[in-house]
Amino acid sequence: MSEAARSLAQCSRRLHRLGYAPGTAGNVSLRLNAERILVTPTGCSKGALRADDMVEVDLRGGTIRGSREATSEIAMHLIVYRMRPDVQAVVHAHPPVCTAFASCGVALDQPLCSEIAVTLGSVPLATYATTGTEAVAESLLPHLMDHDAILLANHGAVTYGANLDDALWKMETVEHFAHITLAARQIGTPQFLSPAQLAELAEAKQRYIQRSAAKGNRDNRDVLEDAASVPVFHRGS
Repeated sequence: MSEAARSLAQCSRRLHRLGYAPGTAGNVSLRLNAERILVTPTGCSKGALRADDMVEVDLRGGTIRGSREATSEIAMHLIVYRMRPDVQAVVHAHPPVCTAFASCGVALDQPLCSEIAVTLGSVPLATYATTGTEAVAESLLPHLMDHDAILLANHGAVTYGANLDDALWKMETVEHFAHITLAARQIGTPQFLSPAQLAELAEAKQRYIQRSAAKGNRDNRDVLEDAASVPVFHRGS
């Protein structure tokens, strides 16, 4: 089986270990080329997936290779790949705290802390759509171009990025953001970043990108680990 399939199985197991994909919830995909993606199958635990369980489909959702059926939420993945050619991987999951916000109709769109503001940006809330239908894909359309993470009303969240690690790290950040937002609301005195402070972070982002580009030999993991101390804005911040 291909390295892509092994990577997809590994990402699925990580998602399960985090507690973001209980039961048979959640799905993950990886772009193989301009015409094909690899996706997790429907109706199975992400913690038990193997590389040979993965399903290869075209951009219309038709099966090309695989003995199982692709996730029932394939339309959600396909719309991201069609609208965002820069995206190489998509993660959909049900982390409990951000799913609670989505179930209360509350977006994660307040700039509470600089690290999240510069590595993820705001997380909008898509309108409600029935799970497993084309309507879920349609609900993403208003937000896809300007955000890398979206809450799904009464459902969960979807994140996407340059590779599987990037997409998964964004899902972790969404859930972390939800925890911070919940705690700030419980304490009762959240202090939001001002427009001027956000502008300063945007300038810091540009300096960081220039330094990273000058080095030219940093992999994605190094860049994202450094982001904890050196601001980086992502699309939608």
